[in-house]
Amino acid sequence: MAEKEHLNIIFIGHVDHGKSTTVGRVLYDTGALSEQDLKKLKEEAAKVGKATFEFAFAMDALKEERERGVTIDIAHREFSTQKHYFTIIDAPGHKDFVKNMITGASQADGAVLVCSAKDGIQSQTKEHAFLAKVLGIQQFVIGVNKMDAVNYDRVKYEDTKAALTTLLKGIGYKVDQIKFIPMSGYKGDNIAKKSENMPWYTGPTLVEAIDEFVAPAKPIEKDLRLPIQDVFTITGHGTVPVGRVETGVMKPGDLVTFMPSGASGEVKKIEMHHQELQKAVPGDNVGFNVKGVEKKDVKRGEVVGPKSKPPTVAKEFTAQIVVLQHPTAIAKGYTPVFHVHTSQIACTITEILEKKDPKTGLTAAKNPDFIKTGDVAIVKITPVRPVVVERFADFPQLGRFAIRDMGQTVAAGVVLTVTPRENPS
Repeated sequence: MAEKEHLNIIFIGHVDHGKSTTVGRVLYDTGALSEQDLKKLKEEAAKVGKATFEFAFAMDALKEERERGVTIDIAHREFSTQKHYFTIIDAPGHKDFVKNMITGASQADGAVLVCSAKDGIQSQTKEHAFLAKVLGIQQFVIGVNKMDAVNYDRVKYEDTKAALTTLLKGIGYKVDQIKFIPMSGYKGDNIAKKSENMPWYTGPTLVEAIDEFVAPAKPIEKDLRLPIQDVFTITGHGTVPVGRVETGVMKPGDLVTFMPSGASGEVKKIEMHHQELQKAVPGDNVGFNVKGVEKKDVKRGEVVGPKSKPPTVAKEFTAQIVVLQHPTAIAKGYTPVFHVHTSQIACTITEILEKKDPKTGLTAAKNPDFIKTGDVAIVKITPVRPVVVERFADFPQLGRFAIRDMGQTVAAGVVLTVTPRENPS
């Protein structure tokens, strides 16, 4: 049998709408969470007076464990369906969620937006849906949750669905391609098994719907881009940079360049899990040697590309950003830390070109003086020192960033255009 394709999936939505419970139920119903695990969670949940929360506990287990000193050893974050195996990018908390979604390995291939039929659309429902759009998540399933709490009332479901349809249309999603599922994470209706309580619903279960997600094509036809995560000096091997191939292919004998340092040489050897590779493809986390490249030349945040088509070093770039949380406002001259691929670099917002209406995507104001929480804007950005940035349209993995300040993610964005440095060497 062919190996199942792997996808990363994220559960998003408002904090009290049953995301964790839904995730726990999916894990349980697909066999990733055993009866024994569940029993343990039930006992734990009952102990702290949260008897109905055993599924939510599945995801919160580790956090709870730290807080209460109990040991619940359930870190299952993977489950299998007929066609795929999924890793859940655990994203309940806003701050980590955004940073994880933007930087590194955890880009989601698809999302489940959970919205309670009891409470309808809330602020985070909007925020998360918008964020998913800004960050380029194309595949979506909507779980209209807590149907048990509204007596499986079809009217309640249709009302919630209509409101969500309007919201998603406003953000720019093609709504006819999105599946809506009336469900109960707590009771298990329409999660992995068809619900007997809602005979009026004839569509797929949640698990069937996410099984229709398509695994992303590996972008091997693109130029090589490999952001460096770390650099080791290994006896007998010399300098060994480590990183994940985002696009393209790397083979021994290739002539490559590190940017922004400009160091270049010939790839000698590529290893993954202590096995020598004849080629590294997108998704591979590899260590490699480059002849003539010293440890002083390369560091985390550098990006490797073909010598003939090196990665772009930005003089400045324009981006669409969404301001997630800022205590005051962001004006021209603001210089926070940008997290882009493996690089962390201070950048200055030099111009705010326009503010957009998040509901329609249309221009709401040209050259506003400032932007605040909830705003979407097109801005011009100048890095304080050389850094590789690519257009999101060309290399999504190198064209997404999170803006951090005061210990939190204040904004997230995607790169629209890049003005390269004239002389990158």
